[in-house]
Amino acid sequence: MNVVPIIPGYHPDPSVCRVGDDYYLANSSFEYAPGVPLWHSRDLLSWTLVGNILDRPEQFLAGRAGSSQGVFAPTLRQHDGRFWLITTDVTGPSGQLVVSAEDPAGPWSAPTYLEGLHGIDPDLAWDDDGTCFVTYCSSGPDGVGIAQARVDLDKGTVLEEPRWLWSGTGLAHPEAPHLYRRGAYWYLLIAEGGTERGHSVSVARATRPEGPYTGAPANPVLSHRSTTHPVQNTGHADLVENPDGSWAMVYLAVRPRGYTPMFHVNGRETFLAGIDWVDDWPVVDEDRYDVPVRDTSYTDTFDGAALHPRWVSPGTGLAEVATPGPDGGLRLSPGTGPRADSGALTARTLDLAWRFEADLGLAHGSGALVLRLDDTHWCEIRADAGQVHAVVRIGPLETPHGAAVPLAGSSLTLRAESVAPTTNGPDDVRLSAVVDGTEHELTRFDGRYLSTEVAGGFTGRVVGLRALDGVVDVTEVRYTPLTADGAGQPG
Repeated sequence: MNVVPIIPGYHPDPSVCRVGDDYYLANSSFEYAPGVPLWHSRDLLSWTLVGNILDRPEQFLAGRAGSSQGVFAPTLRQHDGRFWLITTDVTGPSGQLVVSAEDPAGPWSAPTYLEGLHGIDPDLAWDDDGTCFVTYCSSGPDGVGIAQARVDLDKGTVLEEPRWLWSGTGLAHPEAPHLYRRGAYWYLLIAEGGTERGHSVSVARATRPEGPYTGAPANPVLSHRSTTHPVQNTGHADLVENPDGSWAMVYLAVRPRGYTPMFHVNGRETFLAGIDWVDDWPVVDEDRYDVPVRDTSYTDTFDGAALHPRWVSPGTGLAEVATPGPDGGLRLSPGTGPRADSGALTARTLDLAWRFEADLGLAHGSGALVLRLDDTHWCEIRADAGQVHAVVRIGPLETPHGAAVPLAGSSLTLRAESVAPTTNGPDDVRLSAVVDGTEHELTRFDGRYLSTEVAGGFTGRVVGLRALDGVVDVTEVRYTPLTADGAGQPG
């Protein structure tokens, strides 16, 4: 039973392509900037974060999108020596956003927008004669379903009125289409059932990319709905052919925990399965790959020329708030946006239990460690006004929480942890501070209040830092996965 994601943490809607022996994978990023993380692998099991594709304001403007808005599902493909990415920025200019690059590490082009294709989850596929098809989840005035049109990517134009293709087996929310050619058939892979517990993968085939499409007799080909499997919400898949002619599938899923309805906190993660072809239909083998538990720990002293691509912000361009410190490390300035977490420098949480620590210098300002799910579900450790204290925001309620500790000097360590639950939630969130060499627990609360089941939306937890006033110097941050008893994992 494969329960280990190949890319853990909030990395949903995976799209994968292969060029020779190299695999590249992109994920949705929603409101966070820079957008669309890009990964590289040689074996589909071990992945390295290459960068973020939408890394300039002309491609995606930081701070414009609210919670779970912004950049929805991308499709990543390579055709005729060039990489293409198509996605939907639901809070940006109208039309499906397209960028391209000769090297997947960038730079990626300025965006063009395909007008008239109203919807989300666009896909790119090419016929033998070079004709390009965009297949997408339509939300136009004629209804919701899977639609398609020919396009000219070079000119950024749609060449025809969209046509309806297939709307799945009758489950809710047919979406996330991907189109492939294999042998005599074109295959249309979709998600349906909604991105919650009913999420499923279904497939249809036709002899022409325009259809008509016939669904597989065994649909859905992947779903964990109404089971006790520890991995749930399986869907939004993409297929890739390996160099040896075998096939694989990447898909999103979650790892819920706690008492009913169970809670997932790290968002939708990327998983891997094998594909067999039986009677020219794909059959999913979830146990094909032995996925190792990756070492997710890191220490960042911010002594490089650029921030590691793990760092993103929900509200402000990173260059506006994060600059090299005068004596090394990083200097943070307050964000200028309207949200409380504008200017936060954050990274995705990657494990079911973890510890995040930050060593701060407060000689020139005040700062905070923030653990965020969305705009109205977060907590902070604030070091200001001569004390260290915790603040928790759950929906419309924002309040100080737990004890306050006097500051001693201008430097301290702030610590957030996800640890074993003491109630029926997925975990406990523990916030503490090390002041003058002594650790003080500030508060501890049920992690369900920072879960998708409570907050809604499409993202997962991120953790990081922000300046409240003046400037804050960050000497070092450390992220450590923990075991169930709170001990650090080896690695």
